Amino acid sequence: MEKLFWFIILFVIVQRIVELVIAKRNEKWIIKNGGIEAGAEHYKWIVLLHVSFFVSFIIEYSLNGTLLKWWIFPFIFFSFAQVLRIWSLLSLGRYWNTKILIIPNSKVIKKGPYQYMRHPNYLVVCLELLMLPLMFNAYFTAVLFTLLNSYLLLFIRIPAEEKILLEQTDYQKNFAFKSRFYPRAD
Repeated sequence: MEKLFWFIILFVIVQRIVELVIAKRNEKWIIKNGGIEAGAEHYKWIVLLHVSFFVSFIIEYSLNGTLLKWWIFPFIFFSFAQVLRIWSLLSLGRYWNTKILIIPNSKVIKKGPYQYMRHPNYLVVCLELLMLPLMFNAYFTAVLFTLLNSYLLLFIRIPAEEKILLEQTDYQKNFAFKSRFYPRAD
């Protein structure tokens, strides 16, 4: 169980580092092509939330971590989230970022999971912050960070993102009838 925990933690941390490298590369391309950033003032809180999540998860596991008897169920949801994360990232291509960056007057991406929902990557984060701790009975971390993340997403991040998309792209035309988090075909 100890090896599984550290394997998963290291996998996710390495994944985050790779994503930050991709995001930085994409940011340079977006800015070079006339891109603008929105929501910069809250980005530090998102970074703090994710770093704190790992610290809390590791501490809680160290204090009383045991593998959940039915750990396979949260692991299946976590694995699904990884597939959805990669699909989202590949679908957005150079437009994918950890920041809110858009190129004014560009067409929004409507392929991949974005043909079914507006924010598949945020669904991924919600699933990860809940399912990873549940696998190892880290209930405090699961509940606290699910609530904090939900607040940041629903009341700060998504409104800031959708505001700039509505103002600067064809977002309204393409996503007005799509759900934020669950699949719905046109």
